[in-house]
Amino acid sequence: MNLRKYFTLIKAGILDFLQFRLGTFVIIVGNMIYLIVIYNLWKAIYASVDTPTVNGMTFEETMIYLVLASSMFSFMECFLVWEMGRSIQDGNITLALLKPMGYAKYQYFSLAGNLVASFFLTFIPTFIVIEIITNGAIRPGINLLFFLFSVILGTTINFAVDFFVGTICIYTESIWGINIMKEVIVMFLSGATVPLAFFPKTLRSIVDFLPFQAIYHTPLTILTDSTLTIPAMLSMLGMQCIWVVVTLLIGNLFWHFSIRAITVNGG
Repeated sequence: MNLRKYFTLIKAGILDFLQFRLGTFVIIVGNMIYLIVIYNLWKAIYASVDTPTVNGMTFEETMIYLVLASSMFSFMECFLVWEMGRSIQDGNITLALLKPMGYAKYQYFSLAGNLVASFFLTFIPTFIVIEIITNGAIRPGINLLFFLFSVILGTTINFAVDFFVGTICIYTESIWGINIMKEVIVMFLSGATVPLAFFPKTLRSIVDFLPFQAIYHTPLTILTDSTLTIPAMLSMLGMQCIWVVVTLLIGNLFWHFSIRAITVNGG
């Protein structure tokens, strides 16, 4: 297996990310505004109750979770639906299909470089700031290693979901509405917008049978929950692996079935 071509794609993705630093700055500013809104919202929620904990989480724990979730979204969101939708609309999808590497595999490793660069430039600084402000509320240890594996698996699941939704564009030739609906569903059901601990019991039991929680909630839980044992973290990683296989399999089957329906406008 020639790994050089994969590393070449990852390197190209890193260089592409570094070339558009202004875009990263805009994303960071947007996240700051979002976090200010979230801070004041949850501060009001906790001020309205008589106990320091709500659903087993203190205000500090909730904010740490949401700040890290926002930071994770910054580097894990791959915007593949937009890329696939545009390439289907303008016909460039045909050029991508002529490449010697499978389309899904090519997209995955091309995006991997962007995700790696964004991880070091957005998530790591955010994590360090949180540790300083909270006087080490997150206790780093073996959980960091499990967290890194979990992030890779979560990113792969997120990619598979995007790939499936992007394939729908073959039939609709529409991007905006489909992607917005996908982002709302994924962000909510993954626990990135509201921690899953705050979900009603019935909804939480449904979410447990869906792959979305494995994208953000699982990595965040491994990183922030100091009570987790190694067997518990391994079990969570195992469930993520299952969802990786399931989502990639479904996405690839749907792609191979749908590719025959591709039409290029204008010829």
